[in-house]
Amino acid sequence: MIDPSYSISGFGVGLLVGMTGVGGGSLMTPLLILLFGINPATAVGTDLLYAAATKTVGSMVHGIAHSIDWRVVGRLATGSVPLTIATLVVLSFINESQTARSLITIILSGALLMAAGVLIFRGAIVQFYRGRFHSLDDRSTAIATVIFGGILGILVTVSSVGAGAVGVCLLIILYPRLPMAKIVGSDIAHAVPLTLVAGAGHWMIGTVDMKIVGSLLVGSLPGIILGSYLAVRVPEQVLRSILAVTLVIVASKLLYDRVAAGSLPLLTAFRRLPH
Repeated sequence: MIDPSYSISGFGVGLLVGMTGVGGGSLMTPLLILLFGINPATAVGTDLLYAAATKTVGSMVHGIAHSIDWRVVGRLATGSVPLTIATLVVLSFINESQTARSLITIILSGALLMAAGVLIFRGAIVQFYRGRFHSLDDRSTAIATVIFGGILGILVTVSSVGAGAVGVCLLIILYPRLPMAKIVGSDIAHAVPLTLVAGAGHWMIGTVDMKIVGSLLVGSLPGIILGSYLAVRVPEQVLRSILAVTLVIVASKLLYDRVAAGSLPLLTAFRRLPH
């Protein structure tokens, strides 16, 4: 059964993804939690499996256009896939606990703020770090790529956020000579095994709702197509700024709700301190 409310939400997120190139996990997971009241772990797992389907389509398009550097994809996956599996093992032991909800909320909020910062300050970040990585030889670049891939694996598995905005920014820094089309294509291609392994792992531990996945796909695919058509008609910086502000608001709302519910012990204790 297709639920129209999820399909409409999928269409909205797909529209933004098509217009900006990022924002899928950054918006869909918080939307499932805040608007539909889905358990944070289930929201992350559902979004990951949904993302695996959409990223596969995007990867096929980039593959046909020969805009994927498979060497870069292999390096990222070498780091991300093993750490994704390790993270899933940890999550399987704390899946139903309050600790899991709090952990996912904290990491998700931090990842959203990170993505917002990358959207706004990507140019400055790239300029600052590119000089430091520019002199690396190929072996050192490969090692750095594997390490960053591992970090992305943990981040995406727990929060479903980071494969887009953060991944692209890292590749721009590490591979300054790689054309932008190949950076985007390689990032999307790497997201396929990452989200597929993470999504399948979440499904195995029971944190995926397949009915929601189907409903989201029905809405998001037309949204992505329409968003891609509108992208050239709306200034990119305006879209990125709006998306970044939205992510900050959403992250703040997630943290506030958890603190208000007493689900983040450290932050709750801080609120009760005398001022």
